[in-house]
Amino acid sequence: MIPQRLAANAGAFVAAVLFGSSVVAVRVAVQEVPPLSLAILRFGQGGLLLVFLLLLVGTRDQLRVKWHDLPLLILLGAIFFTVFPVTFNASLRLIEASRGALVLATIPLWSALLARAARSERLAPRQVVGVFLSLVGVGLALAERGLGWQGGLGTLAGDGLMLVTALCGAAYGILAQRAFARYNALTVTTYAMVLGTLLLLPAALVEGLVGVLPQLDRQTVALLVFLGVFGGALGFFLWTFALTRLTPTQVAVYINLNPLVAMVLAAVLLAERLTILFAAGFGAVLLGVLLVNWPKQN
Repeated sequence: MIPQRLAANAGAFVAAVLFGSSVVAVRVAVQEVPPLSLAILRFGQGGLLLVFLLLLVGTRDQLRVKWHDLPLLILLGAIFFTVFPVTFNASLRLIEASRGALVLATIPLWSALLARAARSERLAPRQVVGVFLSLVGVGLALAERGLGWQGGLGTLAGDGLMLVTALCGAAYGILAQRAFARYNALTVTTYAMVLGTLLLLPAALVEGLVGVLPQLDRQTVALLVFLGVFGGALGFFLWTFALTRLTPTQVAVYINLNPLVAMVLAAVLLAERLTILFAAGFGAVLLGVLLVNWPKQN
């Protein structure tokens, strides 16, 4: 049991690092590729890679799903690979990334509330403390950059869109538990990513996906490959794998490492300065993750 928990926590951690890295890649790529088209190119190639892996290493039972399970898999795909990227990208066009990251950091809170409503999870007091400590850590790390609280209807709309994004992230973790009763992480991730991408395809075609492809330069192609392979297939598989071994909130709390990893990469690649306040916030997030995921004493 302990090795499985360690593997799941390691998977969630690596996924959070990959997602944080993807933020930096998306910020560059979205300048050349429209948001919906970017989501299709990212999750489309990620889905195809997962299909290939499933064909290569999967058993017949892993390849096939029952017809009556398709609605659940379609719902998972719509939540995490259709609505999630659309609301995330649209939100960051209206509000600053730091403000968006703070709203997204509420995913563990929504996860805990939804899980309690579904009676699938009940947090111990130390886990509740860990969730809030993680959220405070994100706030500390981002405070020095300013959160841009001034704004009109555009800012409110951006907050609302990012709140929908956070709810989608929490809902996926809760609903995926039903799929894990019948299928493993690779099967669930593959079907959800492919189905969600197909749902998004018509809108991306209207946006101009076909016209974008011939205009891609080498740097953008390299970023898209990274987003599809590491920020898509690998990252979301590891995230879903972690959900098969841990509770939704125990996995969701790792999302708060996402903006911090992005800030570290920005410091390394763009020579941005990290302060003591950032270090304190990073430490608070790590302590919060530890409290939420610390094994129960028998």
